Parts: sequence; C-alpha cells; structure tokens
Amino acid sequence: MSEERSTFFRRKKTCPFTGPNAPVIDWKDSKLLLRYISERGKIMPSRITYVSPKKQRELSKAIKRARFMALIPYVSDGGNR
Repeated sequence: MSEERSTFFRRKKTCPFTGPNAPVIDWKDSKLLLRYISERGKIMPSRITYVSPKKQRELSKAIKRARFMALIPYVSDGGNR
C-alpha cells in the first residue's frame, strides 16, 4: 500500500514591524499596542506574535510607557469572577 502524505504550507514567520509599509511602534498608538497585550494584560511573547527581538524590546518599552501615561490599563477589567 502506498501512503500519500499531504503536505501543508507552512507560512514564513515574518515580523509585522519590518518592511516598507510597516507601522511605527509608538507609545501614543494605543490601538496598535492593545493588539500585543493578552486578555489578562500581559505582553504577548514574540514566539506568538512573530515580532523580531529588536522590535519586541521596542514594543514592550512602548507598552510600559503607555501604561505609565494611563493610555492602556495595567490589567484587564476581569469581568465576572
């Protein structure tokens, strides 16, 4: 019996902040920063978001500055307990 193995296309992991039309990481852009924060308020790791190490450092620094300036919350609302 011959077995057919179906191969799936693995997407290349590219940093969303590199390239010609990439957004600039800025602590004032809370809408962009909220995409990289989990439901509990933690900064998402680069292995999930595919952000390069250099941009991950910039991103975490921008998130911390935005938290300090009260543009984004430190923790989420939590909802029901």
